[in-house]
Amino acid sequence: MAFPLIRYLPERTNFKFVSIAGLMGVISTLLLVASFVSVFTAGFRASPVMLYNEASGSPIERIGAVVSEGFNLGVDFKGGTLMELHSEQEIDLGRVREAVSAIEIGDVQVQAFGVPTAALVRFENANPDNPSADIARVRSAIEETLPGVNVARTETVGAQVSQELFAGGLIALGLAITLMLVYIWFRFEWQFGVGAILGLFHDVILTLGLFSIFRFEFTLTIIAALLTIVGYGINDTVVVFDRLRENLRKYKKMPLGEVVDLSINETLSRTIMTGVTALMALIVLYYLGGEALSGFAIAMIFGIIIGTYSSVYVAAPAILIWGVRRGRESEKRADTPQKAG
Repeated sequence: MAFPLIRYLPERTNFKFVSIAGLMGVISTLLLVASFVSVFTAGFRASPVMLYNEASGSPIERIGAVVSEGFNLGVDFKGGTLMELHSEQEIDLGRVREAVSAIEIGDVQVQAFGVPTAALVRFENANPDNPSADIARVRSAIEETLPGVNVARTETVGAQVSQELFAGGLIALGLAITLMLVYIWFRFEWQFGVGAILGLFHDVILTLGLFSIFRFEFTLTIIAALLTIVGYGINDTVVVFDRLRENLRKYKKMPLGEVVDLSINETLSRTIMTGVTALMALIVLYYLGGEALSGFAIAMIFGIIIGTYSSVYVAAPAILIWGVRRGRESEKRADTPQKAG
């Protein structure tokens, strides 16, 4: 017996996706431009800039945009030390932050780690050549401020290693997209491959834009999330493309736009159920996984939503631009009339 709520889902839908594909394309383009701008202007951040009065020489504080790194890089990519704290009582994050900041060691981040009795401290190494000295200073400051807190572990990432990790992550992402392109190219015609790659770039760039605009911490787990999003997006697109290819052979006289609408509608229930199931698990992960997994969960939740959108409004409608072959006939555009005779 089926789950009662599933009964209320329509077995067949007849949405006209192609009719608003142009509008969705404009929206996607604007979002892509915003993501690119954010990456190169540090997430539209406004930061105080000190100006000076020419007459009196007194400083005047103004708000102005500051161009710096496009992502809030974590210790993995920026270099520094991560220190995990545990205590029998709840850790006062504010006091820990004040204690570490007081020694002027650089950028300091303090956050809860799953439970109130655990915390993570991230800080830059003032002396990258000798991080043990910085670790000793931070440990001493924390133990003096909160005597009941114990340091469970410390991890240090050097600047050179962090740059290699960042470059390696980007290479892995680019290689994954390239292999997906080769797979689609062999399985379908080249028009399908171009549509799939447009969808993948759309998903990855918008996810990067999300982390750049809102300044979420960008770590190695986000690279893992992006790779997972690439796999999920291409899987969703392949399902639509498989049905589209079948319908192109079945309905050779039907206009291409109608075939695209039919194929998306026939796979829509599968797409929605798969996405909703994954989202339920990720929402639980976001709320119960703690700070260490929150970034991964945010990236995956956004990626699944945008990946479902791109398979419907980016990858499939892109076929209309180039057309596809139906047996021996070459299909041009959806709106191109067929010649008689």
